[in-house]
Amino acid sequence: MIMGSNMAECHPVAFRWPMKAKEKGAKLIHVDPRFTRTSAMCDIHAPIRAGTDIVFLGGLVNYIINSERWNSDPFYKEYVVNFTNAATLINPEYKDTEDMEGLFSGFDAEGRRYDNASWSYQREEAAEMTKAAGEEQTYDDLLKERLPAKAKTDPTLEDPNSVFQIMKRHYERYTPEMVENVCGCPQERFIQVAETLLENSGRERTGAIVYAVGWTQHTVGVQFIRTAGIVQALLGNIGRPGGGILALRGHATIQGSTDIPTLYHSWSGYLNAADARRKHDTLRDYILTETPSTSYWANFPKFAVSLLKAWFGDAATAENDYGYDTLPKIAGDHSHMPTFVLMNQGGIKGFLVIGQNPAVGGQNAEYQRQALGQLDWMVVRDYFETETASFWKRPGVDPTTIKTEVFFLPGAVPAESDGTFTNTQRLLQKHDKAADPPDDARSDLWFSYHLGRRLKELYKDSTNPHDWPIQNLYWDYMNEEENAQWRIKDEPSADLILKEVNGYTWADKKLVTGFANLKDDGSTACGCWIYSGVYPEEGKNRAASRVADDWVSPEWGFAWPANRHIMYSRASADPAGNPWSERKKYTYWDPEKDSGTKDAEGTPIIGAWVNAGGDGIDFALTKKPDAPPQEGGIGLNAFNGISPAIMKPDGKFWLFAPTGAVDGPLPTHYEPYESPVVNPVYAQQRNPVAKIWEVPGNPYHQMEDAEKYPIVVSTYRLTEHYLSGTMSRWLPWLAELMPELFCEMSPELATEKGINNGDWVTLVTARGEVEARALVTRRMRPFVVDGKTVHQVGLPWHWGYMGLARGDVSNDISALVADPNVSIHEGKVFSCDVRPGQRSAPAPEIYQQLVAQNELPQEQEWASRHSNRWLGEVYNG
Repeated sequence: MIMGSNMAECHPVAFRWPMKAKEKGAKLIHVDPRFTRTSAMCDIHAPIRAGTDIVFLGGLVNYIINSERWNSDPFYKEYVVNFTNAATLINPEYKDTEDMEGLFSGFDAEGRRYDNASWSYQREEAAEMTKAAGEEQTYDDLLKERLPAKAKTDPTLEDPNSVFQIMKRHYERYTPEMVENVCGCPQERFIQVAETLLENSGRERTGAIVYAVGWTQHTVGVQFIRTAGIVQALLGNIGRPGGGILALRGHATIQGSTDIPTLYHSWSGYLNAADARRKHDTLRDYILTETPSTSYWANFPKFAVSLLKAWFGDAATAENDYGYDTLPKIAGDHSHMPTFVLMNQGGIKGFLVIGQNPAVGGQNAEYQRQALGQLDWMVVRDYFETETASFWKRPGVDPTTIKTEVFFLPGAVPAESDGTFTNTQRLLQKHDKAADPPDDARSDLWFSYHLGRRLKELYKDSTNPHDWPIQNLYWDYMNEEENAQWRIKDEPSADLILKEVNGYTWADKKLVTGFANLKDDGSTACGCWIYSGVYPEEGKNRAASRVADDWVSPEWGFAWPANRHIMYSRASADPAGNPWSERKKYTYWDPEKDSGTKDAEGTPIIGAWVNAGGDGIDFALTKKPDAPPQEGGIGLNAFNGISPAIMKPDGKFWLFAPTGAVDGPLPTHYEPYESPVVNPVYAQQRNPVAKIWEVPGNPYHQMEDAEKYPIVVSTYRLTEHYLSGTMSRWLPWLAELMPELFCEMSPELATEKGINNGDWVTLVTARGEVEARALVTRRMRPFVVDGKTVHQVGLPWHWGYMGLARGDVSNDISALVADPNVSIHEGKVFSCDVRPGQRSAPAPEIYQQLVAQNELPQEQEWASRHSNRWLGEVYNG
């Protein structure tokens, strides 16, 4: 099931695999507001109104657990009772949206936030722990003292406070009738989807769910994905071959850019960044705050100390907390949108923009362009002079009024440097340098390394303690021999960096074989614990391996963690450790297998988990299926031999999230922040804790504006262009294939508005206006919602005022509003009006000057400005 994605057009290379599966008899489903090329290739297309995915998915939850198949086949309850938290009992004080008109217990209306104390598990009486005496307590000693009491459960799933019963009540109103009424999807089509998913589940079959930014870019985007997780857990599709949820990333190594992050709140390997709002004063405080006593995350101290050692080398010692005290701490939400709000208010002086084009790609883009004008300086690194780099001379702006000093540094493309990509399935693959970049263009690796080198030189004599991290940054990444054949002789070594990412023992620089070798005593350095094992010994870069087979291909690249292609694969065997079926045999227990390990006495351990496809084992290798939790055990020793979710504090897949999601423990339908539809499901209209920025220049549409802005607009991407267009609009062949902005609309809307195919139309919101050509097509359809017709239009967002193909910036009409969990914007759905004709913006000053100088015919109307060739000639002088 592909949902929240137009996979065929936006991920065409990856889409070959669903097509190959279809050749073998797989069923493909596409749930999407538009009928796209993806829809055309699928067996079922289920149309839904943008932003109503939780109703559709919640309807699946309700349909599945009430179906005859689910209740008659013991597989489902055996899987759910043993592998999920369905049987866990929740605090009796918990109140659900069913009790509170769309809100959960613990809501603070004034602070617009939840206190999740009432969402907690019920627990047994805590056992009294004996504190370690004598020597200084280790982290393990401290974690033992904080072990939580055992959660209460009801394996019959009958207790009204059980997760299963709470979930069942929560989704009881999500019926096929409600799906049709809210989503606009015909009941029979919804039921066809539900039955197809059920038919392709169980011991013999599995189903996968694929999504992209069509799910993430919503004020409830995280909850969309959580609902899919619930569906997959109920169907027994997690941890099994052919199952799971695949996030389609929007760029070559976006997965890698979150693993080793370009994010403000995360350090490498998903370690939370030091935070001034939490008890993170010292390294000990930080580690004890962030480390749970149970799950594999109990090894957090080893990951954190090894990371600090990789950063600061010999300067990082136990005596100075490995340099932790010198690091900056975050103090709030420093993500993209609040950063630009602060910038617009004059709170940011300098800005480095590397491979990003917020003047086009940013929400409420004109607001963001104005923010750039409040900087003192900005450095832009990109392939071409983007709209961000040239914001100071954009149409309608007098460059002499812009105080920002802009430095443009040309970047090299990936084929002009060595490195690795990490793709959507967590697979690291090495790419080799094919050519030197031209002229002054340099790779991101070159820029980062030499910037760091020059900063170290600049600060080497400083006596300010704040400069300690720069002075002591371990920065030894040059191998001149690698550059012998190239023009650029000072390119740093991607190979040396990957070795540091893998990790090594500090004293002898010997590469570790995996993250199990990492220590919290400063004896190991590791740049990213989840990547450890990618370079296990000299001469063996597993990211460069290209040995394929017809299934898992464990020797093709390296899948983190530990070359495990399927996470939580313990769930591919039943509770006794046997394969659910021969057809779906994957990870299972072999009592005769020599594990290759020895016990404390040196005796070989017989009995181990094995994998039918050669995949890594995502479980404790020698833990027997019937093993009980170890008394007082921490980490994985706190779990029995059944619980598959080794990174969760209870070892279970979460149907109900007692912690983690700030907007509720169960996904709940709220209308998009801007919607012309009154929420038909609950009295609560919007996500009550959505992130908003009520600042001048960022007005929102309220429900009373529904008549003024009655149309739903969704932005999306095309095959011919890429993101903000930087890598496509400057290429003549792609610019010619897709030369100008268009707006897709249904024939019904076009008739209602008096618009013909190819006409100019203007999309209007409270933020601005955008004009485009009308593309009247039955790929778009109106939806009947609560008895009212709701029209939706589609708007690509690739154009701007630079490059060969130019046009209005679609994001000029979107708003700064975000999901509260991850601060991603809601560009996939907001409200607007569509008017025939072009917008009322005045002609740029340059055009008026040309007319006055008789350099353009007087009779040539300003309406012709959207001829891209003519526009390019004017703007290029």
